[in-house]
Amino acid sequence: MVLTILQWYSNIVSMKRSYQEILSQHFADNRQIVFLIGPRQVGKTTIALQYGQGAGDTYYFSWDVTEDRLLILEGPHAVAREIGLDKARVQPPLVIFDEIHKFPQWKLFIKGFFDVYERLVRIIVTSSARLDVIHRGGESLMGRYFPYHVHPLSVRELLGQTLPKKEFFSPKKLSKQKFQDLLRFGGFPEPYVRKTDQFYHRWKRLRLRQLIYDEVSDLTQIQYLDRLELLAKLLRFQIGQLTSYQSLSKKLQCANNTIRNWISVLTNLYYCFEIRPWTKNVSRSLLKEPKFYLWDWSWCEDEGARFENFIASHVLKAVHYWTDMGLGDYELYFLRDKEKREVDFLITKNQKPWVMIEAKNRAQKALSSSFHHFYDQLAPVHAFQVVNEMPYVEIDCFAAHRPLIVPASTLLSQLI
Repeated sequence: MVLTILQWYSNIVSMKRSYQEILSQHFADNRQIVFLIGPRQVGKTTIALQYGQGAGDTYYFSWDVTEDRLLILEGPHAVAREIGLDKARVQPPLVIFDEIHKFPQWKLFIKGFFDVYERLVRIIVTSSARLDVIHRGGESLMGRYFPYHVHPLSVRELLGQTLPKKEFFSPKKLSKQKFQDLLRFGGFPEPYVRKTDQFYHRWKRLRLRQLIYDEVSDLTQIQYLDRLELLAKLLRFQIGQLTSYQSLSKKLQCANNTIRNWISVLTNLYYCFEIRPWTKNVSRSLLKEPKFYLWDWSWCEDEGARFENFIASHVLKAVHYWTDMGLGDYELYFLRDKEKREVDFLITKNQKPWVMIEAKNRAQKALSSSFHHFYDQLAPVHAFQVVNEMPYVEIDCFAAHRPLIVPASTLLSQLI
């Protein structure tokens, strides 16, 4: 059934995300600023405002609103007067600064505001630029903030928002239709809720142009934005493959270093993310270029590549969550050696191989020889060949300590 405009808007606004519980835990235990960082239109502002509805007095300032921008330019004391920090309150008000990283002196402003009014406010800062961008500049925010990566909707988020007590949930079944909708329309809230091809295609086209012609032009001095847009489109056909900068440079008639710089910009602005090869403990390992995946897996043209990207996105979300919550030091890699044996993903925990994952769109009769080869070398705690076209099975994948072929719907229900 096609939703009316009011219905789908209501569904987006009322959609509860797991990040609201993360915010509650953060402010119950910490004084630091919250940085919500992630792609455009992934729901950062909505998450912050929804949390604010139950958090007492809430004040929202957006750098994109002229009146708010003028107030921020006046300095921290002007903002403090605006929200009345001299008033007695039962609990400190929540102050949300949206997309303030576009302000060249934003770190000086946030640092000054926090240092003076730390005991009187709770602060959330949203950003659609990575911390690589946020870290640039002279002022240091060291010790003043904790980052939380906001990802698109995932299988587990559609099942419920309660956070796991450890790394993994118990398995739970998501309906086949919701699973297929998530794979098809992606995890960005608006197209997922709408679930119509017409809206999805318009949204996708406009989102890319906004990213290139608004975000990139605001934060960089790149002049050839049309070529950058073409590069972004070409990357959709490179999913899961070793990146050939030389091939891309020939197609776009640009130098290799230019292509590298442009991909770095697209990475910093959450269009794509890179996964590098794991080299420790792998005999005959060969240092190679990274692989790139899209934050919106629905943009992948090939069905198999889309599923691999779907798995990569879910695994990266889990890696970011475990790290952000202080459960350990987690990283995501892929495996490849000189004989071109390869496994799609390796999660390390505190620099040790922990979970090995191979993504298969269609069922295989047995684990691949490459999978066995790397499993014998690395001895990870968990190893899975994850299959899309395999029905849900009510098993705890992480209770096993041997290689398993498992349904994607089962394994992903156990991640965040």
